[in-house]
Amino acid sequence: MKTKDIKTLKDVQNQPDSRKIDIDKVGVKDIRYPIVVLDKKNKTQHTVASLNMYVDLPHHFKGTHMSRFVEILNECRGEMTVENFPVILERMRERFDASTAHLEVEFPYFIEKEAPVSKARGLMEYKCRFSGAHGEVTDFLLEVEVPVSTLCPCSKEISEFGAHNQRGIIKIGVRFTGFVWIEDIIDVAERAASSPVYSLLKRSDEKFLTEHAYNNPRFVEDVVREVALGLKGIDGIKRARIEAENLESIHNHSAYACLEREY
Repeated sequence: MKTKDIKTLKDVQNQPDSRKIDIDKVGVKDIRYPIVVLDKKNKTQHTVASLNMYVDLPHHFKGTHMSRFVEILNECRGEMTVENFPVILERMRERFDASTAHLEVEFPYFIEKEAPVSKARGLMEYKCRFSGAHGEVTDFLLEVEVPVSTLCPCSKEISEFGAHNQRGIIKIGVRFTGFVWIEDIIDVAERAASSPVYSLLKRSDEKFLTEHAYNNPRFVEDVVREVALGLKGIDGIKRARIEAENLESIHNHSAYACLEREY
């Protein structure tokens, strides 16, 4: 069978649609792609992200050209930073002749942490997310998920021996001007908990952290308030959404708190 010349191939997506219905978002989801993000200590970090890319589609077009999203990723060579995020969104708008563009990037971010006593080193993983929109309203959100340890103040107060503790998750989403380091957000979250968690600990570290948590009991209400105070020390933050969830060790449910704050 003879191969058709590309110029003669029918462009179905650009054909008119008679239903006259605009689509708010059309695009691709869950693209796995290697990216480069800024690293406070090592300048850059290579990781693998899951991306969602969308644009709006006017009612007079039947569809959009999905391959163009991947072409844009290839052109930016996977570099995803706070600084070039608006550039990628604008390129999406231009390439699709769209009014609005949306980009969501979720990725694991790794930090080498040193144990408090033994100084043993190990890599800790944190879930991070960039999301933004560009159109009549331009928006950018940085979200970081930080695992921590919390110890119950009530349990400590009423128990003759010890107190129950548990793993917790702190989620912080910030809108800001200028630039914010992921590491600074993580530091605020870990300071707000009873204790940070580590990937590698020796017995001396376990003793230190157990006692440290006992001396720093935190309800989820304490955690979100402490994070709200800590974020005040980061220049440029305008608004934050803060969530804390304790994966309770003696209850069949989690404890949860959330607050939103403008700075």
